[in-house]
Amino acid sequence: MVVLHIKKSENDGFLYETTCDTSNDTLIRELCDIWNLRLRLTQLAGSVRDLAKYGPMKPHDKQGLDEVQEKAGEFAPVIEKGEHYMPDPQGIRTGNGVGPQLTSTFEMVATDAEGLLHKDNLIKKIPMTREKLQEKLDNIRGAVTMAYPMGLPEWDTVKLTIDGIEGLDGTSAGNEALNGDNAELWVATKFFDRGQTVGDRLGRNEKTKVIAKMQQPGSGAPGREPGVSEAEKSAMMAYYFKKQEEQKALAEATDDDYMNSTWADSKSLQRSLRGQGSVRAPGLR
Repeated sequence: MVVLHIKKSENDGFLYETTCDTSNDTLIRELCDIWNLRLRLTQLAGSVRDLAKYGPMKPHDKQGLDEVQEKAGEFAPVIEKGEHYMPDPQGIRTGNGVGPQLTSTFEMVATDAEGLLHKDNLIKKIPMTREKLQEKLDNIRGAVTMAYPMGLPEWDTVKLTIDGIEGLDGTSAGNEALNGDNAELWVATKFFDRGQTVGDRLGRNEKTKVIAKMQQPGSGAPGREPGVSEAEKSAMMAYYFKKQEEQKALAEATDDDYMNSTWADSKSLQRSLRGQGSVRAPGLR
């Protein structure tokens, strides 16, 4: 299998397995589906926690801090308060959470989704598939349906994100979403022409592994990867700093302290042959 490391940033990316005979168009569309599903899951992992704690979103014309709205309405609540009411500090949600038991369920599915998106999967060399991501999305959908069998309001971002990519509109994740019809795939400044196959760009070796990047159309070739990682760069700087300090200390040393070293003792061999190497005069270390 040809392995593509789709790199989004230093700490974000995923592995994808394909073959040399796969068309580039099919590959790019599949990668875009995975890319967008990862964005939706990342957004949902945080949104369902807010949903569990503060409940569904208010209509856009009723959003605002509950305390301020109640004072403006002569202390009459705009939204009826439920058993597990907790005011949303942003004033976006009603404050009527789902309760401790369902909150635990929401936390479990959110943590499970984040585990699939974690960078440790790169280290463990676990490839990503659309089916794995869809399973986590379905788990979140099931938890939300369990808490709200009648469904969430049409304007709630959790519902919109579960239903499709439209839920990311107006967010930073929405700016990163890719369109399978025009997204671009690059490997080492090589553009993947949709009319060709993977083998046409990478050769016919099925054991190839490369770092690839997805780009918006018209963005051009992505920047080259640095020769060394940040961790390697830090280790190199620490090593050369230590060597520099050692050289500075040697340059400043003008006394004969070295005469106390074992290697400078002309009789050390003789004493070691006689078994006197560890003998010390009283009071000496």
